[in-house]
Parts: sequence; structure tokens; C-alpha cells
Amino acid sequence: MKLNITCIPGDGIGPEIITEAKKVLNKTAAVYGHEITYKDILMGGASIDVHGVPLTDEAIADAKAADAVLMGSIGGNTTTSPWYQLPPEKRPEAGLLKIRKELNLFANLRPAVLYSELADACPLKKEISDQGFDMLIMRELTGGLYFGDRYTREENGVRKAVDTLTYDENEIRRIAIKGFDIAMKRRKKVTSVDKANVLDSSRLWRKVVEEVAQDYPEVTLEHMLVDNCAMQLVKDPAQFDVILTENMFGDILSDEASMVTGSIGMLASASLNDTKFGLYEPSHGSAPDIAGQDIANPIATVLSAAMMLRYSFDLDKEADAIENAVKNILSKGYRTADIISDGCTRVGCREMGDLLADEIK
Repeated sequence: MKLNITCIPGDGIGPEIITEAKKVLNKTAAVYGHEITYKDILMGGASIDVHGVPLTDEAIADAKAADAVLMGSIGGNTTTSPWYQLPPEKRPEAGLLKIRKELNLFANLRPAVLYSELADACPLKKEISDQGFDMLIMRELTGGLYFGDRYTREENGVRKAVDTLTYDENEIRRIAIKGFDIAMKRRKKVTSVDKANVLDSSRLWRKVVEEVAQDYPEVTLEHMLVDNCAMQLVKDPAQFDVILTENMFGDILSDEASMVTGSIGMLASASLNDTKFGLYEPSHGSAPDIAGQDIANPIATVLSAAMMLRYSFDLDKEADAIENAVKNILSKGYRTADIISDGCTRVGCREMGDLLADEIK
């Protein structure tokens, strides 16, 4: 198969981790008989430095022309970087919001997996971490508060800010279908998270999710209020398979889930539209303080590449090979700085990429 991939190295550690993900992808392609074509484009601070904007129309066109997009990370130090002296619409993160909208990436997938080899890094009690967990948070990405009408103005001498939360049934239905489809490939359980005891948008969310569930009799559906879900994530994370939720709730819960794994440097993510197209990126940021030092953890980006093979190309065996390579290298005791523990061998970003690539057989 020919794989046409657009890459966004981005800022900070982004170019380093993208390099290692390509290394692993190239080895996988060689072993399984595929051909990969890459095209790098600029986004974020790297694009601001060259073009004065965080994302150009030409870069969007290149992304749309690909089968999938693999991204490193964008942004810089919000206190010292000149990028953050610019208006909000010209800052690095504006490019990310724009590409999500332009590519209609409405479904965000964030796996949170606790590897047994990293159980000691989990901040939860041992009796909880020993059970392990493997969940996936499916977050609606292009609606809700983040994309609703907003304004700040003065009324009767008092400053007032308004953010509008809206969802229509079509937006809810399409993300619910994605969530149930993914659950069918996993353990066939969906936990739909809302605030239906307070919000009209959540009450509609719950009704539409129940309608979609009728088409998936094999999948168990449960509803959970967002505040209870936040508690359950630290009390009993093993209960979750697919968590389906709206934009802001998903933003908060996915970050909470990432921390109970022990390191955000291990967590992949995907953003999908209504075709096989997706944008794949690590869940962590650009970490400008460690950029260029060969100490970044490339595993989240490598696992994002595995998700790309699985969801955009239906190459499940190849995705399994990469995920198994990660498990094998961890079981052999190799660790980057963020996940190092006693008795393990510390390696840099490049060496971790080499080890993972060599493990693909």
C-alpha cells in the first residue's frame, strides 16, 4: 500500500519526536511491504517565523491532499516567546484550532493506558494501579463552548463576559456513532458523560446517544455525570472502556486521565473526520525547555503513528507491531528521562527511536 502522509513537525521538541516516529514507520513499511511518501508543512511558531501566521492556506491544502496528518507539537514559552505578544488569532495555538475546523476534525481520541511496566509511576494507590487500565476518551472537538458565540462588554458600568454552549443533534449523533464504532473494536462498552441534571445541551446529548445506541445492541451504554466521572477516574479507572463526551468535558477529563498513567509522554491521540482521514499527535505539549537536548520521549508520537495506521489505513497488524514494540522495549527496561525508575536503562530520544524501530520484525 502507498501511504501519503503530511507531517507537521511544529515547535519545541516536535521535530525531534516526528523524526523518531518516521523512523519507526519506515521500518514498519519495510517489513510489511508498504511505501510511504512524506511532505512536511509548517504550523504554529515555525510558521509564524516564516510566514507571519500560524497556518497558511497552502499548508491546509497540503494537509487536505494527504491520506493522514502526523503532527509533533506546537507552541512555546507563553511568558518569554514573542509569539505570545501577538493577537490571539495570530498565536501558535490558533493554527491548531484552524486546522481542526478546516479538516472537519470533530472526533478526538485520547487513549489512556497504564502499562504494567510503568505501574510504579502511577500516582494512584497500588491496589488501583495493579489492576491496570486501558481506556479511550472520545471527545467532540469542533462544537460546544470553545466554538460558540462569545463577547465581553460593559453593562451598566459592570464588565460582563458571555460564552455560548450549543450542540445540535447532528453534531452529537456523528460523534456518538464514532464512539460506538470504536467500542465495537474494543471491549464494547460506552460511558457517555454529560451534565444532564443541569444543562439543556447535555439533556439533548443524552437523548441522541441513546438513539444511536439502538443500532449497537452488542455495546453496553451507561450515562455518567461529569463530576462523578472525574472522581471515578481516580477511584476505579479500570471500569472504563470508551468515554464519550462533549468538547470542554473531554478536554478536562482527558488531561486527568493522562496524569493517572504516570507520564503524558506516553499518550497518543487522534482527531478524525467523517472519512478515514485523521490528524495524529501526542497528547503532550512542545516542551521548549528540553528542545534540542535529545531527552524528549518519542513514544507518544510513535503510538500516534500506530493509531494512524489502524484508523486511517486499516493496517491493524502493522499498528499491533508498533504497539508491541513499545511494550517489549519497556519490558526490557529502557526508559527516557520522564519515565526512568530504579534498575532501568536511561536512553535519549534518538536511541529510543532506534530501539523501537529495531523491534519491528
